[in-house]
Amino acid sequence: ERPDAFIRYDYPRLLDESRKAIADFVHAPVDACVLISNATTGINIVLRNLVFKPGDVIIYFATIYGACGKTISYITETTPAESRQVEYTYPISDDALCSAFEDVIKDIKAQGKNPRLATYDTIASLPGVRMPFERLTALCKDHGIFSLIDAAHSVGGIPIDLGKLDPDAYVTNLHKWLFVPRGCALFYVPVRNQHVMRSTLPTSHGFVPQPTGDASAAQINPLPPGKNTAYIENYKFLGTLDNSPYLCVPAAIEWRKKLTWQGKHGEVAIYGYLEDLAQKAGKIVSTKLGTDILDNDEHSLTKCFFNNVRLPLDYQQDAGGDFATAVTIAQWMSRVLVEEYDTFMAFLVHGDTWWVRLSAQIYLVEADFEWSADILEKLCARVKEGEWKKTR
Repeated sequence: ERPDAFIRYDYPRLLDESRKAIADFVHAPVDACVLISNATTGINIVLRNLVFKPGDVIIYFATIYGACGKTISYITETTPAESRQVEYTYPISDDALCSAFEDVIKDIKAQGKNPRLATYDTIASLPGVRMPFERLTALCKDHGIFSLIDAAHSVGGIPIDLGKLDPDAYVTNLHKWLFVPRGCALFYVPVRNQHVMRSTLPTSHGFVPQPTGDASAAQINPLPPGKNTAYIENYKFLGTLDNSPYLCVPAAIEWRKKLTWQGKHGEVAIYGYLEDLAQKAGKIVSTKLGTDILDNDEHSLTKCFFNNVRLPLDYQQDAGGDFATAVTIAQWMSRVLVEEYDTFMAFLVHGDTWWVRLSAQIYLVEADFEWSADILEKLCARVKEGEWKKTR
């Protein structure tokens, strides 16, 4: 092993190759793309770099990922920024969601405040539904709002063209749907916005302090000089951690090209198989449980690799109409799945209803969801019998 030679000289070259591979994959300039450990880190980098002023408002959506919602709470506690939620309950049409977003923007402006930033998903986590992120990004442009897209579930699962979408910042995990080892994420910031993203998280050797005239404040960077822009160089080394997943991006992309389905190849085959299986999974499970799928009239929510099926439980009878109790029941079901059935499906409580999120994967087939449906039927029967109360 030659760790010094690798870290100082080989790794930067290989990292650039990975950045180039993923930039080409998402149709983005390579100078806008860096690799970080996960999507939550990217959201934090943006929110912690922006300098908020009194009257600035961060807009977020009701189904925001929990960690990102907590980050916004922290920012509003420690800066002058305020936050405002776009309220809704699924199923909702894309038109209605976009209208609700615009209503919030107009209301903020009517109060004499500044809608500074909006953050939203490509595909929400819980429930797992596709959001009209293309339209939301266009609305941000129309209203002069910084668009921060939490695309944790996107690249590798649905087609993404960042050159066409052109958000102000976009972060997507590559270890979820692109099959890169954990943890690895693409953090995209177009050159026009890189000047405000001054620090990585954590701040490291690449940070360039504001000039103070105090020579003693200068710190020597012990790493060899690089050939990239200061922004790109900033993300080359963030402290000692296992960066090896970053170097697997080209291999993951090449491997995907070998996959076939119904005469299709590569990405087209993968996207087609995932959406087709998710649709079939929803029908299999909802039919077995005698319930329905979470979707809107235009069926836009299910144009992805997820499907959400309502569980045959009664919010009033089984949880006493109490949200905290409903969450406790969902947590009990999750533990039973892992401990007794050696599997996992995500449960959520949304709109006074329990849902299970079904996730299609290229290594799954319809029979896997028939098996899942049987388990869910038994699990719901155990909830109705009150078994969850015995382990509280």
